Amino acid sequence: MEQMLQDMARPLLIKGAAVVTMDETLGEMMSGDILVKGGVIREIAREIDAPDALVIDARSMIAAPGFVDSHRHLWPSLMRYAFCDAPVTDYFPFQNNHIGPNYSADDTYVGTLISALGALNSGVTTVLDWAHIQNSPQHTDASIRALRDSGIRAVFAYGTPCVPIGTVLGSDCEYPDRIMRLAKEEFASKDQLLTLALAANSPEHAPYEPTKYAWEKAREAGVRITAHTGMVEFGLRDQIERFGKEGLLGPDLTLVHCNLLSDTEWKMIADTGTTISISSHIEMVMGHGSPPTQIALDHGILPSLSVDAEVAVSGDFFTNMRATLADQRNVAYGRRNRGEPFKIATVRDVMKMATVAGAHANGLGDRVGSLAVGKQADIILLNAVSINFAPINDLVSAIVQGMDVSNVDTVIVAGRIMKHAGRLLNVDLTALYERTYAARDGVFARSGMPCLCPRHFSALP
Repeated sequence: MEQMLQDMARPLLIKGAAVVTMDETLGEMMSGDILVKGGVIREIAREIDAPDALVIDARSMIAAPGFVDSHRHLWPSLMRYAFCDAPVTDYFPFQNNHIGPNYSADDTYVGTLISALGALNSGVTTVLDWAHIQNSPQHTDASIRALRDSGIRAVFAYGTPCVPIGTVLGSDCEYPDRIMRLAKEEFASKDQLLTLALAANSPEHAPYEPTKYAWEKAREAGVRITAHTGMVEFGLRDQIERFGKEGLLGPDLTLVHCNLLSDTEWKMIADTGTTISISSHIEMVMGHGSPPTQIALDHGILPSLSVDAEVAVSGDFFTNMRATLADQRNVAYGRRNRGEPFKIATVRDVMKMATVAGAHANGLGDRVGSLAVGKQADIILLNAVSINFAPINDLVSAIVQGMDVSNVDTVIVAGRIMKHAGRLLNVDLTALYERTYAARDGVFARSGMPCLCPRHFSALP
């Protein structure tokens, strides 16, 4: 049965769903059909006749585009929820300079795989893997293999190695030059689920010349750049302004967090078409700085959303959308109460951040982010029969404010069904849990961290 569901050679017909397309022309329909052939959406209409198709009865479902995460570190997922009380100023150096160096290539594979599958399970069909765990060529190969094995659509953002504090990178370090070989070899074809980017240092966090060189290498390779910036207590200020004056910002760049940027820098970002990724939940929980959602909107920028890392927050986008909306509304109403100009972000704005804006920030806006004829069939079916939000009075509001992972019935990536009837397909979860706990135990032991939860949990089915 599972193999039949994942047979992409056969047309797929989603029947009778309430459809939220996030396409400005198509809008929403309370009942409609979606025909998928060859991994591509071929038709969206009130009624479609396709007698040779595999039919999914979606009369109790909302069909929507899969969520798009524009910045997630997948490899640290062996440390899920181990740092819920740690500020980012303590966590960041500990992760990169103490835990990361103790990751083997196999640990990288397992951490990446379980995070990617968790993303799929929650309705995230595209993720940018900000993979700053490239300790060796084997770590790079493991990162890419895990993404491919998961079946998710991903941007592999090739990053730096994790090294102990005080370590000077030797001549054997392949970053950033390997980006050229990756672009020509592993990512030569554009018709695959994986695309390539450079997870680059910001000029705030590293010396000017090496940072500029890395950005130039990415552009020489023809890949996007993604960089953290504007985080509390990390790095020099006004360096994005410096890069902006030198013409180094642009639409092929995504800046992540941006909590402490100046107004001059925000104007440069808007003027150059540079994209933004905001991780509202973790930014508030770990103290990166206030999420700049309102500031982005002030400058006419619709930001994309990202989980960042599952070490302290949930990897699902329902939580992230709600955190973003609540924070923006709090800021906007605070302005109103002070008699200042304000703008209220709508639930549709936030849904667009989670889909269309994310696809744009990942360089995939022509392929995913909305449901439209000719786009890739990255579709989620959300169970709309729930005591949590019945009766439904607005489709998008129900998704953003009412739903959670339990409502994700079916997940489709490029026409292939990855989850159905609430269960991931062709994934041996028991074996994966065993492997995950074993990898976690090894990393904890080598890092000198106490293991608070014994491995008996890995025996769960």
